[in-house]
Parts: sequence; C-alpha cells; structure tokens
Amino acid sequence: MPICPAEITLDFISGRWKIIILFYLSQKTMRFSELIIVLKGISRRVLTQQLRQLEQDGLIHREVFAQVPPKVEYSMTEVGHTLLPVVEAMCHWGEAYGKKILAERSLASTDADEIEDV
Repeated sequence: MPICPAEITLDFISGRWKIIILFYLSQKTMRFSELIIVLKGISRRVLTQQLRQLEQDGLIHREVFAQVPPKVEYSMTEVGHTLLPVVEAMCHWGEAYGKKILAERSLASTDADEIEDV
C-alpha cells in the first residue's frame, strides 16, 4: 500500500499514455478513432487497456450509444476533472524545461559515446 499521497496519484496516472489521454479528453469528448489519430504511436490494444484502466479508476466515462454501427464516446468524469491542475502543471513544466533537459540529455549521451570510443 503506497504511503506517499503522490505515489497514490502516480498509480492512477502512470503509464506511457494515461496523462496524454486525460489531456485530450479534458479538451473534448472523443471517440476511440479520434484518440488513435491524436495519440501517434499508440496501438489499438494499448489504447484499449489504458482507457479501461482510466474508466475502472473513475477518471473517464465510456458511453455506448445504441445504434448501428456502434458508437462509443469517452469523456472526463468529475473526479477526472480534478486532475486537470496536475495535467496543466505538467504541460507548463514541459514547456518551460522540456527542450533544455532533452538537449542536455542528448549532450550527455554524446559525451558518453565519445568516452566509450576512447
């Protein structure tokens, strides 16, 4: 059982795609096919898993419409909306520091490669 409250939060939003899914669903209700398009690189299987976990945790709502062909839409729940300040803070932090840190990471990787060549 996690002791740190941040660890509890991370348990709900951890995973390569969950926070990004929450970001897009905070903008609007979306269908599975729309999420596949905006989440470049995610497989259908992984998206299905991530959506199921977010739904089970009560962060998103899955609405199935009784029509042919079937129509399913995903939206944020009230609890999911309470995570928006966390998502927004992560976006702001990424905008402020992401490029710098990635550049430093790349430089460190290049330096390590040069050391190995010696």
